[in-house]
Amino acid sequence: MNSLRKLTAVAILLIPSCLAGISPIYAEQPNIVIVMTDDQGFPEISAHGNPVLQTPNLDNLHEMSLRLNDFHVAPMCAPTRGQLLTGLDAARNGCINVSSGRGLLRPEVPTIANIFKESGYATGVFGKWHLGANYPYRPEDRGFDRTVWFPSSHIGSVPDTWGNDYFDDTYVSNGKPTRFQGYCTDVFFDEAMSFMKSSQKSGKPFLAYIATNTPHGPLTPKTDDLAALQTVLKSPAFKNMNPKLKEQLAKYLGMVRNIDTNMGRLLQFVEKESLRANTIVVFLTDNGSTHGPRYFNAGMRGGKTQLWDGGHRVPCFISWPNGNLSSGRNINGLTQVQDLLPTLINLCEINTTAQFSGINLAPILRGKSTVPDDRTLIINYSRMPNFVNYPTPFAQSIMRRDHAAVLWKRWRLLEDRELYNLETDPLQKTNVIEQHPEVVGKMRGELYRWWDEVGPTANEPQRIIIGSEYENPSRLTACDWLDVFVDQQRQVRVGQQKSGYWLLEVAQDGDYEFELRRWPKDANTPINEAMSDGTGKALPISSASFYLSNHQHLKISEKRSYGFEGLTKPVKPGDKAIVFNAKLKKGPIALHTWFRGEDTILSAYYVYVRRK
Repeated sequence: MNSLRKLTAVAILLIPSCLAGISPIYAEQPNIVIVMTDDQGFPEISAHGNPVLQTPNLDNLHEMSLRLNDFHVAPMCAPTRGQLLTGLDAARNGCINVSSGRGLLRPEVPTIANIFKESGYATGVFGKWHLGANYPYRPEDRGFDRTVWFPSSHIGSVPDTWGNDYFDDTYVSNGKPTRFQGYCTDVFFDEAMSFMKSSQKSGKPFLAYIATNTPHGPLTPKTDDLAALQTVLKSPAFKNMNPKLKEQLAKYLGMVRNIDTNMGRLLQFVEKESLRANTIVVFLTDNGSTHGPRYFNAGMRGGKTQLWDGGHRVPCFISWPNGNLSSGRNINGLTQVQDLLPTLINLCEINTTAQFSGINLAPILRGKSTVPDDRTLIINYSRMPNFVNYPTPFAQSIMRRDHAAVLWKRWRLLEDRELYNLETDPLQKTNVIEQHPEVVGKMRGELYRWWDEVGPTANEPQRIIIGSEYENPSRLTACDWLDVFVDQQRQVRVGQQKSGYWLLEVAQDGDYEFELRRWPKDANTPINEAMSDGTGKALPISSASFYLSNHQHLKISEKRSYGFEGLTKPVKPGDKAIVFNAKLKKGPIALHTWFRGEDTILSAYYVYVRRK
C-alpha cells in the first residue's frame, strides 16, 4: 500500500496540543457537528432564492453562520466524503469514484475521527458512509466510536441490507446489523442526538458526523412532506411546469423539507442541552443538485457529476457562538471541502502532524485575514464506467489529468479545453479559451504541476482484506468490482450481465471458503430463480466458476501444491450458493467468478469469504 510519504507540496499543520486523556480542559474544547446532505445542492435552500421550497431552519442557520460563498466539493458524493474526512484531494486519499473498486480510502490516511479521537473526543457517524463496506475501510476501522451507517451510494445499493426502503430499515450499528424504527433521516438525527447526550454525560467533547442519504434517489419522502410540496406546486405560479417534473420535485423537495425539520430539531436539542454556545455546527452538501438545472439553479450551469459550477459549488455554513467568529456574513474567495478538517483542527487547538491539501480558514473566519486572492483549486475525480460490461485497462474510471476543472479567481478551465469567465459569463455558455492564452497558460501550469505530484499514485486501487481478526467472514459485493459498475439492487434484480473481479489482500495463511451467490443471504433466493415475491428476473444459470490470480508472491513449488477444490461446478435447481475452497498464502490476490448458462454470463454479485 502506498505511503503518505509520497505526498508532496501539501500543508503540514502543527498546532499547540491539549493534554492527552480525559481532563477538565475538554470542557473548554468545542463540540463539532457536521451535517452533510446528499444531492441537495446550492439551490435547495430558500435563503438562496428557491421558488418552491421553504427551509426556515436552514435559513435560520444561514443567518447565524459564516457562509463560504464560493465553496467547492467534488461533483460526485464519495470523493467529496473522502476529502471532507481526510483534508486531502481525492487523487491523494484513494477515493476517486463512487464504486467500481475506486471508492476506498487509503488505509494509512488518518481521518477526522482518528485525529479527534486521539485528542480525547468521542466520535460518531450517523447515516451514509460510502467509503468502503469491508475491513479496513468501515467507519469503525477509521476512528469512529459510535456508528450507525449504511455502506454505499444510497439505501437500496448492492452492499445495503436487501430490501431497505427508507422506513424501519436495517443499518450497521457498532458492527452489527440492527433494525431501527422510523424514517431514515429521522433515525440518523435521533441516534446522533443520543450520542451527543451520552458524550456530554461522560465529560468528553464530541465529533458527530451526520450524513443523510436524502434527497438522493430513490425519491421516497414522508407522507406529510410529500403532501406539503404537492400543495405548493398546485399554486398558479407553477401552472406551466411539466407535470412529470412537478411529481418528481414534490418527492425530491419533500425530502429536503424533512432535512430542514431535522436541522430544526438538532438546533433545538443543542440549545436545550446547553451545548449550543460551545458547539461548532457545519452544514454542507456533497455535490451539485440533481434537479436544479430543471427548475431553478441559483444562477449557475450544471448539476451533479458535471464540471460547471452547478456540479460542485455548494452551500457551507459554519456557526460557533463561543468561537469569536464574526457570524452572519459571506466569506468570498475560493474555498473547498478539503479546508474544513485543517480549519476545525485549528479552531479546537488540536495537535497533529497530518498532511492536508486544504488550508486553515480559522484566521479568515475570525476576520483576521481573507482567502488568498490568487488561490487555485483543482477538482478531479474518475468517471462512471457505465458503458462497459467487463474490466478494461482503458476504463472511464481511470482518473486523467485532462478530466479536471481548474478554478482561479472567476476563471474556470474545464477538461483542459474550455475556459469560462464567470465575471461576464456566469452561466458558462461561451468558451473563450482561444482569446486568453495567458490565463490558460497559468491555469494549465497549475494543473500540470498538481498532476505531476498526484498522477503516479492517483489510480492505485485499494485492496479489501480478507481473513483478518477484524472481519471474518467477509461479504464481498459487485460494488467493488474493479472498473465495472454494479451498485444498485435493481441491477441484481434484473440480472445485468456484467463481469468483474475483486482485488484482495489475504491477511494470513489458511484454508478459505468462497461462497458464490447471485442473491445475498438476506434475500434467501436460489441462484437461477426470481425473488419469491415475483420481482427480479430468473436466469438460466447452469454452472459456476472460480479463479484466483496474482500469485507472484508464491514460490514455484508452492504454486504446484496450491490446489483448488474444482474450478467449475454445476448449478442445480434450488442452489442458493456454490462453494469453493482454497488454501491461501498471505498476500495480494485477485478473485474472479462466473455464472454461466444459455446466453448468460455474469460474475457472482455476492461472495462470502471465510477463513476456516
